[in-house]
Amino acid sequence: MFFDGWMPLARILVIGTLAYVALVLLLRVTGKRTLSKLNAFDLIVTVALGSTLATVLLSKDVALAEGLTALALLVLLQGALTWLSVRSPRVSRLIKSEPSLLFLEGRFLQAAMKRDRVTEDELRSAVRQQGIGRLEEVAAVVLETDGSLNVIRAPVDGPRTALAHVQGAQAEARRHSVPRTDQS
Repeated sequence: MFFDGWMPLARILVIGTLAYVALVLLLRVTGKRTLSKLNAFDLIVTVALGSTLATVLLSKDVALAEGLTALALLVLLQGALTWLSVRSPRVSRLIKSEPSLLFLEGRFLQAAMKRDRVTEDELRSAVRQQGIGRLEEVAAVVLETDGSLNVIRAPVDGPRTALAHVQGAQAEARRHSVPRTDQS
């Protein structure tokens, strides 16, 4: 059917406006973290919020009050889980992944790349996007928890403190470090 009359369109305009304003207010009250895409859970919540809003807009079977309750529930559950993850390392490890080291000092770390399903071409692309023309200018490439590739330039003097808590960084550093013998 192409057109069912003006009432369904008026309903969408009224309900859509009210649901949208309510969602914006809910998100504003709960803070910046609610819609951040820092991990898979945050992405799931974002998709669920969008799906719920679409259902409220388009389904005549869902009352505005029911839709707003569903939106509030999703935001409150996300807030509660975030609150718990900040206070409990166990909960944090359960819902968040660790960043992964994929390239270190001229070497592609094939096992990590295979585990995270990243190709050499994708790493080279990330390096080029940073305006770097040679892999020798790269100290490391890290797959972050949000799925982005972060390129760390070389040379780096001193310890690489930005690689703390990156999965595989300590093992790679130990594996390829040469013991220093200071002779006076």
